[in-house]
Amino acid sequence: MQAERTRKTRTTKRSYDDSPDTAESFRRIAALPDGPERAALCQEVVCAWMPMAVRLARRFRHRGESAEDLTQVAQLGLVKAVSRFDPSLGTAFPSFAIPTILGEVKRHFRDDLWVVHVPRRVQELRGQVRSVDHELGATRGGTISAVGEIAAHTGLTEAEVRLGQGALEAFTAWSLDAVPGHPADGHPLTDTLGDIEPDFDLIVNREALRPLLRALPEREREILYMRFYCEMTQARIGAQLGVSQMHVSRLITRTCARLHDQVMAEPRAFRRAS
Repeated sequence: MQAERTRKTRTTKRSYDDSPDTAESFRRIAALPDGPERAALCQEVVCAWMPMAVRLARRFRHRGESAEDLTQVAQLGLVKAVSRFDPSLGTAFPSFAIPTILGEVKRHFRDDLWVVHVPRRVQELRGQVRSVDHELGATRGGTISAVGEIAAHTGLTEAEVRLGQGALEAFTAWSLDAVPGHPADGHPLTDTLGDIEPDFDLIVNREALRPLLRALPEREREILYMRFYCEMTQARIGAQLGVSQMHVSRLITRTCARLHDQVMAEPRAFRRAS
């Protein structure tokens, strides 16, 4: 008697209110040719099993996807299960439909929702790492698990665990206007973005001029050095070289114009010299 009660209890736990008796409908569907009557009967069966699809969709409700979208994907899986089910194989419809629906939902997560494309192997590692991390954390009050602990429980290498951990945050993306942490103390992500570095252009200009300056006659190179590096006045340069200020001015203007033309018109010269 005890064994009988136990068997009945287990049977009761496995039964659901969303398991209608549609065996006769499936037999009729299998016997009907494609057409309006068969389509209407399939739709009737889909509607009868719809609560089961909704129940299965709820299993994934804490994974970042809306309940409405999850339900629609599960319903799509149900439609596929009804259209493919063959009652002559002797399999109960739930045994065929449940893997089909769950597979459709999992495929939706795998193929449609990743913001950053992640290879399937990495997605599987992410799932293993996430599951074991939650399991270990539940036994220790939510503390973060070490890489070695996760590797020991999953049979993965530590490198594989780190790879899976790296994909944990790749499933969803934050808006640039989002404020991580407490809104009162945090700053939007836009504040962390870099800006154009103004010195980059200066570096490019200097590297472009370097070989051209080396190629200048020594007198012109010396005048430019005194004027722009030593910041000497044209009059002082002229006095040191024994020429007039006007002559120094003409030399500087002519040399700078020639350097400008060389940089703008002959970029290959810079590449060859460097």
